[in-house]
Amino acid sequence: MDDARNTSAPTIADDVNVSPGTIRNRIAQLEDRDVITGYHAAIDFERAEAHLPNLFMCNAPVSERESIARQARIIPGVVNVRELMTGRRNLHVLAVGKDTEDLRRIARSLSDLGVEIEDEVLVQTETTCAYSPYGPDDGPRDAVLTDFISLSGDAEVAEVTVDRDARVAGTSIQDAARSDTLSDDTLVIAIERDDSVVTPHGDTEIRPDDIVTLFSRGGVSEETIANFSGSDSADS
Repeated sequence: MDDARNTSAPTIADDVNVSPGTIRNRIAQLEDRDVITGYHAAIDFERAEAHLPNLFMCNAPVSERESIARQARIIPGVVNVRELMTGRRNLHVLAVGKDTEDLRRIARSLSDLGVEIEDEVLVQTETTCAYSPYGPDDGPRDAVLTDFISLSGDAEVAEVTVDRDARVAGTSIQDAARSDTLSDDTLVIAIERDDSVVTPHGDTEIRPDDIVTLFSRGGVSEETIANFSGSDSADS
């Protein structure tokens, strides 16, 4: 998963010793099977047109969550919808508004779908990185931070991949909190494991290769992120 805008199929074919046609066919097969679901631009909306990106954290009835998520995607201004396998805040909607009145319009549209907006915050910055097993062979091994969102105030959401030799690997959430591996104001709000999402509880074990979503109103510290990476990064 690297920037391939200036990389042609023949160039990729040379690197992996197959024909350019094979490369194009394999990409087409991945698209047909919905493994590759799209190619998305990363846009700083505030810098582009002084628009306001806003994250709505919503509660949706579990039985209707998938249907509501589909309907939310067609609301003008909505750019991302994420379904979470949790009891509360199980639907995150990222929307972009021209001003606060535009954001209120989007909030009303979400409420009309039958969701409860539990919290909403302005997004300061968002950074997305490649999932390390799919990244370039010469990429950094300790790049465990896969997604990062700065919210209004000091609040932050970070998505990290657990390294096999990370300090937090093999410990429960409550034990990680007791040992200060997780700071007091850091919450584990979701864990992706294999092809499923685990609802986190105090006794939930954090395992290697889990993708863990963290939320902190005071900001996710570098030390906390380092505890999810390998020993070299955690000790540095």
